Amino acid sequence: MSKLKHASIVPLIGGETLAQERAFGSRPDFIMSYSPFLANDSQLLNYYKRRDGEEMPYYLIDKGQKHPHKVDVVNAVCPCAGLSSLSGHASSDSAMNDWMFESAKYVLGEMKPQVFWGENAPGFAGKIGKPVVTKLRAIAKENGYVLSMYRTRSLLHGLPQVRERTFYFFWKGDHRVPLLNYFDREYPKIEKLILDVSPTALQQDVITNPAIPSEDPFYRYILEEINGGITHNQFVKKIEITANAMSHIEECGVTYAQVAKWCTAQKLEKLAQKCLRVHQKLTAGGSVMRHVTTIPKDRIGAFVGHLPTKLAHPRNDRYLSVRECMSIMGMPADFELIDPKRQLNHICQNVPVGTATDAASEVRAVLEGKRDYISGNLICQFNAKRNWVELDESMEANNNLVGFIS
Repeated sequence: MSKLKHASIVPLIGGETLAQERAFGSRPDFIMSYSPFLANDSQLLNYYKRRDGEEMPYYLIDKGQKHPHKVDVVNAVCPCAGLSSLSGHASSDSAMNDWMFESAKYVLGEMKPQVFWGENAPGFAGKIGKPVVTKLRAIAKENGYVLSMYRTRSLLHGLPQVRERTFYFFWKGDHRVPLLNYFDREYPKIEKLILDVSPTALQQDVITNPAIPSEDPFYRYILEEINGGITHNQFVKKIEITANAMSHIEECGVTYAQVAKWCTAQKLEKLAQKCLRVHQKLTAGGSVMRHVTTIPKDRIGAFVGHLPTKLAHPRNDRYLSVRECMSIMGMPADFELIDPKRQLNHICQNVPVGTATDAASEVRAVLEGKRDYISGNLICQFNAKRNWVELDESMEANNNLVGFIS
């Protein structure tokens, strides 16, 4: 097969674009986007300019700029907060979902690639995603494409974070979609990944949080009261799995009423009052936020929210550097984050490069004729269970699967 031409639309910081470049063996022909995402996209544009010494062709659709030529594959990383369980306003009718519709209409209707793919929250393949998927299916059908989904987690792709996502694929054609491979790669332990950052990698001197982990009162309580005065390094060696300071206190059978007494003795009156409120809420069956120091071991949850500024270094009594954060997401050692203190969350609004590389490699394998096809108009594969189902118009599993076709 001749060299695949590819492009991106709304790449954000570029994890998926870099993955597609890795899988296809060439950089994108161009990037399309919309003005609201210029700040995020500029991170990737800056990287290409620094790395290659030339500007990446970049076109803003809302400014009337058109794609210069046809490509085989287009990928997207549209905002997923509309369906994310981490969003307090997750909803199938969230305005954030409109970007998926807009990009799909433009790519499928104007660019007409062989494949258009992207990723979204795990809920995209669940009940909350049903109205969104229904709209996307209609756009696909109108333009001569079928839709498939692939739900997975980064842990299965060799990354030490349990980050569940759903990839979606628009395949040109009717009534059949390719069956993609399943993955279960061995992952390096999170502490090893952090400690193995190359000494020549950029932005190692920019620390995400200048505070000292062991001075976090909840973590201090663990070190001093629960463990009799051990060091941060000793605690890391003692635990077997990542420990959130508040969760660990609870797992040790300690109540926040007890922690409140300790806080009072330490003259931390405001925190003592907070602990009493937490104690009352938990006793009543409620829930609380636990955005406190987290000590990495073996693997972590999704690298979002408080983790970039609250994940401690596995050896030194400090929080992570910007470089260590980017390494967790698989970004290249020469990737430099613009204005890192203010734009740190751009790292989280991203797809881990390793996870996306497997997805991009599957797209390439399909276009090279290396994957079997399944009859159907909407197939959802589940990587963790290594199975697939055909979904009907109501997003319910259809047990009358037709199976493989040539």
